[in-house]
Amino acid sequence: MPQVVGVQFQPVTRIYHFDPGGYTDLLPGEWVLVDTVRGRELAQIVLPAHEVDRIEGELKMIVRPADARDLEQRKLWQGREEEAMQVVQRKTADHKLKMKLVRCSYSYNGRRLLVEYVADKRVDFRALVKDLAQHFGARIEMRQIGVRDQAKYIGGFGKCGRDLCCSAFLRDFHSVTIKMAKNQNLPLNPSDISGTCGRLLCSLAYEEDMYTEARRSLPRQGQKVETPQGQGLVRQLNILMQRVTVELEETGSRVELAAADLNVPGDPSRRFGSEWYG
Repeated sequence: MPQVVGVQFQPVTRIYHFDPGGYTDLLPGEWVLVDTVRGRELAQIVLPAHEVDRIEGELKMIVRPADARDLEQRKLWQGREEEAMQVVQRKTADHKLKMKLVRCSYSYNGRRLLVEYVADKRVDFRALVKDLAQHFGARIEMRQIGVRDQAKYIGGFGKCGRDLCCSAFLRDFHSVTIKMAKNQNLPLNPSDISGTCGRLLCSLAYEEDMYTEARRSLPRQGQKVETPQGQGLVRQLNILMQRVTVELEETGSRVELAAADLNVPGDPSRRFGSEWYG
């Protein structure tokens, strides 16, 4: 089976696979040089050499492990990124472009400057790129990113008080839908279920499978059920506690019961709160 190594170009970002070539002893945290569509880049090993069943497309090979000179170059150009950001901001204002700069990052050898930004509409930055290339003497690459990427790069704290998931460990953004919030009985107030990026919380997806599984043993809201006090309609669910609030038909009062104390009307054998039901 073919061998690959996994690398990242920025911390906590997507992992790309390369052919280790003769460098099968590379360890996570070590730096290597690789050839990409943008030219030669410095990348960090995340996954050591390992076998995979199959490879889609042709893998590029690791050029060589990075040496002290490569890393010193990287450190030098990283130190100039804040200054580059200020220059780009000033020139963006000069060109009267409606875009918000997020960050500027040099390639390890300073030959390329990546400018990442957010904008509501398409931006014609051809004149800006020409101006920047002349100023920096480097190839300029403009990349429009989304608000979730912006939050990832800037960082911050979530509603839980911990570092943002996207900055701390999420390498890829997955689809998050309002249906997940409904499935978990969360309030649908946007401020309660949105992150610092203004989009739905990524964490809504973490427990979605568990909530879906837990719901299978519960009746639906509005469903008629049989309780020890008589029949009634389900008005509220506590999914995690597996408890159900029922409005009794006879008295109109509401009682909270364990799901296991309920069954389908007319069929005592079909009880809720069990692995069998649903």
